Amino acid sequence: MAENGKDELLVSDEEPEPRTPDGTWNNTVQEDSELLRRMEICVAEAEKRSGKNSVSMQETFTVYLIETRLMDVGGEGRLPPPDSLWRRYSEFELLRNYLIVTYPFIVVPPLPEKRAEFVWHKLSADNMDPDFVERRRIGLENFLLRVASHPILSNDKILQHFLTEDHGWKEAVYETGFQAKADSRLRALSATFRVRSPHKCFMEMKHYSDDLQSHTSQLLRTRARVADRLYAIYKVHGNYGRVFSEWSAIEKEMGDGLQSAGHHMDAYAASIDDILEEEEHYADQLKEYLFYAEALRAVCRKHELTKFEFEMASQDLISKKQQREELATGMVRTFSFKGMTNKLFGQDAPEQRQARLSLLEELIAESEETVKEKTVECEEHVKKSRMDLLRFKSQKDKDLREALISYAVMQISMCKKGIQVWSNARECFLKM
Repeated sequence: MAENGKDELLVSDEEPEPRTPDGTWNNTVQEDSELLRRMEICVAEAEKRSGKNSVSMQETFTVYLIETRLMDVGGEGRLPPPDSLWRRYSEFELLRNYLIVTYPFIVVPPLPEKRAEFVWHKLSADNMDPDFVERRRIGLENFLLRVASHPILSNDKILQHFLTEDHGWKEAVYETGFQAKADSRLRALSATFRVRSPHKCFMEMKHYSDDLQSHTSQLLRTRARVADRLYAIYKVHGNYGRVFSEWSAIEKEMGDGLQSAGHHMDAYAASIDDILEEEEHYADQLKEYLFYAEALRAVCRKHELTKFEFEMASQDLISKKQQREELATGMVRTFSFKGMTNKLFGQDAPEQRQARLSLLEELIAESEETVKEKTVECEEHVKKSRMDLLRFKSQKDKDLREALISYAVMQISMCKKGIQVWSNARECFLKM
């Protein structure tokens, strides 16, 4: 799915080897770490419920039944009964927010839309509509399967609590302190505009994510317009059916043929509702990658923030070293604040200078340690992000290729049905 070579950013330069969940790099990711190899996971059904919210007001909401079952790893041939629990959409959101903060170098799979977007207007956009809830159920299951098949995310203890613990999992999330680790939007926005030398890979990734979002949204809008026109064409065939049926009532020899042709047209006109409803599932596959664009940008924002903190720490270290040099040599810049105070009040006594030098040495040592930590953090983020981007690229190419091929096959099938309807109508006309 490379476009104008933009996917090359995901594999440019020498890529690091995969990193295993314990933090070490080796040549192969440990596939046994993937949760799906040990557990079956599905979101079996959705249910509408009513209750009071945090401000004691009545609300209607949807809950989703998650069923999990351990695999027959021992080869005994007997699977244990599945465990089941109910989760609200907001709980899925909490899980994803925790994963984003805890694994900032990973392109965390997106959730399905909370409210319908790019919906063909003949279908309901109500988030309580049964058809929309069913598509969201499929999307939530897909989210869990994506996370559970990830070589790193699948080993997270909070994920396993989410899947298996009916109560107490939220408390386990908050005990991790992930909210305190979350970067404020203001800091991230500030870093975006103030980073002096962002990594080329992340600049390209940000541009690619913008293009990915733009192209998928345009494709979804075009699909909705095509669906609207198809709907009109199919429904107009209902007029053929009505006219043929009415005409058959006044014809003796031609009556049976006209009536049969009318029935074919009526069936053809009625089939479009189910066809376009089925087509929405292909649209949901495209929407997933529309939302993946934001997940890519989240990785970029984390890099920008880390890089900004590194640059600020480096600048602070340079400033402190310059102060030490001025104190040690006694050569103070004329237009500095210290230079002006020396001119007005005289220079410090030797004891004061030595005390300030000692304090500066301690501060410089602390700053050097901070710079080292930020350097390692930046390098680790780049290495880990590149590895996960390779995984994302492979997954994206495969998924979008399959979705577009399936969509094309569906369109071909629709055209064949139209040809078959008119072939049947021709046979009816020949028999008249």
